[in-house]
Amino acid sequence: MTDSPWQGDACSLVDEYRAGRRHPKEEMQATLNAIKASNLNSESFIDADGALQRAAEADTSLPFGGVPLGIKELDPVKGWPDTEASMPFADRIATKTSIHVSRITERGGAVAFGLTTASEFGGVNVTRTVLNGATKNPWNTSRTPGGSSGGSAAGVAGGLYTLATAGDGGGSIRIPAGFTGLVGLKSTYGRIPRGPGAEFSNLTVTVGCVSRSVRDTARWFDVCNGHDAHDPLSLPRVSGWEAGLGTVDVKGLRVAIVSDWGGAVVSPAMWNVLLETADFLVANAGLKRVDNLDTSLPRMGAAWSISGMIEIAHALKDHWPACADQLTPEMRLGLEFTAGKYNAEARSRIEERRAALNTRMAQIFQDVDLIITATNPDIAFDAEGPLPSEFGGIKAGAGNNGQLTFPCNLYGNPGISVPAGFVDGLPVGLQIIGPHFSEPILLELALRLERERPWPLTAQGAPL
Repeated sequence: MTDSPWQGDACSLVDEYRAGRRHPKEEMQATLNAIKASNLNSESFIDADGALQRAAEADTSLPFGGVPLGIKELDPVKGWPDTEASMPFADRIATKTSIHVSRITERGGAVAFGLTTASEFGGVNVTRTVLNGATKNPWNTSRTPGGSSGGSAAGVAGGLYTLATAGDGGGSIRIPAGFTGLVGLKSTYGRIPRGPGAEFSNLTVTVGCVSRSVRDTARWFDVCNGHDAHDPLSLPRVSGWEAGLGTVDVKGLRVAIVSDWGGAVVSPAMWNVLLETADFLVANAGLKRVDNLDTSLPRMGAAWSISGMIEIAHALKDHWPACADQLTPEMRLGLEFTAGKYNAEARSRIEERRAALNTRMAQIFQDVDLIITATNPDIAFDAEGPLPSEFGGIKAGAGNNGQLTFPCNLYGNPGISVPAGFVDGLPVGLQIIGPHFSEPILLELALRLERERPWPLTAQGAPL
């Protein structure tokens, strides 16, 4: 009898199934029991009967066969709620299942049990909505797990299940991974298809997972990557993500360690931890550090935010402004600020800035092969918000949140967050950024840290 969910990674759980030491249906029941007892508020919908039936029929020969899977509530699953984590859509039901979910469940064999909480429309880096309330960080339940994939991160780090889907339009995989001590890879744009029917106007969102180990993430991309006709911008399939771990030659690659990436302000206490870990990685992997490199970037925060808000305004359509009281304060403020500011001229200015950023990023990656920086400007903040404007005693404004992550979204290149230590008992995420298609290098470096400096796979006391 399996009394508690598996506290290792997903790959080792599959090994347990195949050895006959655990069974998918018992594992699913343990997961459902743990979710029911949890104080994290990391799930918004549970399909218990369906999950148990699917687990009983699971094919454990598949890469993630029988592994309980949380689905971020922004990922549609036919017949399940399709709320966008927003009260105006509380009663809407999905009429289709995303390509991403179909691949990880059908091709991968993972067993979806329900939806994990997210920030409203994926718009901010705190998972706290009128519809679902506040989701808690398992390392300290007074703090946020981040957003927008906060429920996925809280559930995985909290020991409730080993895998969950996630999406990253401005840092929404990496930010919660950094806040909760998980691995979070934002891949090159188009690695995993979006859709059917996804919006592509901003070309910033990638999908993936939050996981406890580098190999879980690599196996996930083995399963899910590859072109689909519903997403004409998706990339051809690439195999060997997991098999290639430990074989990539990274010696001599040029790296810049940057505390103010994207113009961000980073807490000094957290940066001290990150710098020590970065120095270790440089020495261990034989990287060549490049100092005094100009890594300044054009300021894009306002343009990125306005673009995102336009898509949200379009989604709300006739609901706005009558639904204002049903939205989070951040969403109301964003919609009010954006109203009347978007036209053909504004769109042209945004694209001009994106072009300038593309040029600047290309220049930087001619001079270095990698950037190492923080994932978040500080440790996780209060679960109820508001977004902080001070970081380690340094005032920088609420716009500083996410400043370290969204350049990758605008440029479309990959970045990975891995655990690097703790400050005040809360995880610190180190972010490694590379040029387009450099995921094998990022995974290799993450693996180096995982092997040489193993991190806790779940929060202390998990399941929470």
